[in-house]
Amino acid sequence: MSLDQPTRRSLLKALAASTVAVGLGVALAPSAGAAVTSQAVAAAAATGGRTRLVPLNRIGIQLFSIRDKVSSIGFQAVFEELGRIGYSEIEFAGYTQGQIGAITPAQIRQLLDDNGLRAVGSHVNLNPTNIDAQLETAAILGMPHLGQGGAIASGVSANWLAACERWNAMGEKAKAMGIKLYSHNHNGEFSFASDDPSLRIYDLLWDNLDADKVYFEMDVYWAHVGAHQYPGFKPIDYVKRDPRRFPLLHLKDGKTNTGATGYDIIEFGAGNINYTEFLSATRDRGQRFGLWEQDNASSTAVPPNPLNSLGNAERSYNAISSLRG
Repeated sequence: MSLDQPTRRSLLKALAASTVAVGLGVALAPSAGAAVTSQAVAAAAATGGRTRLVPLNRIGIQLFSIRDKVSSIGFQAVFEELGRIGYSEIEFAGYTQGQIGAITPAQIRQLLDDNGLRAVGSHVNLNPTNIDAQLETAAILGMPHLGQGGAIASGVSANWLAACERWNAMGEKAKAMGIKLYSHNHNGEFSFASDDPSLRIYDLLWDNLDADKVYFEMDVYWAHVGAHQYPGFKPIDYVKRDPRRFPLLHLKDGKTNTGATGYDIIEFGAGNINYTEFLSATRDRGQRFGLWEQDNASSTAVPPNPLNSLGNAERSYNAISSLRG
């Protein structure tokens, strides 16, 4: 391929860099980058000067969305396809690749590097006995965050308070290694403690997790389900209260229904969650990683699209990259 025919990914990376530079008010000296900057300016003009709500170099994917592909074709083929689509960031959902065979964290890291991808986080079950090993794996992969996808406790408020103590201790270890420990939510964290109907679990976590050692990854879809089932809050209010506590967001879309949950998971851009409003309301938009996730991507497709989790991934990437403030 000649230099006059850049790949889509190389152009996206160049545009992402120039967009961030313009957004920060950086004065660029005349160079080859000036032409790309001109393209970015022209693109901004075409959209009425509205900025991207999720910069191209901050669009990531939670691999749980395409777990069927990881298992059937392996990390190498998956990373190549995600790189072609334009994704920059990877959040892991385990480090195995099913029928493809065993692979080490060092080998996964090499595949990331080969495809211009960065590991930014991972969902693993964490506890005081495995935290050291999991932090070592995170360091090999070069990820700045390490988290858990499931709830950190259940039951009465005392269980949650005890879990906060454990996570603060694990967070101290993570901080010493330059890694941010984080907890991901479902809808249950917005319910109320079984022994105190006035205490919302998320507020308990907010007050008792050390803000300098343990962070949050808001799954925006599940937060909206929580607000439907346990009203009295708006998901964005937590992010606005202290944006630095949310280095990661799950950009998961939902289509409203009349059932108990209020929403059905669907590919990004085909739902009713107002992400333009949500992301525009953050005081420091673009300063966190936006990770697309669709739990049912392998089994659901918007007609007339065929079932293909990577197809959902590409259409969702395009929808996220199109968001403007």
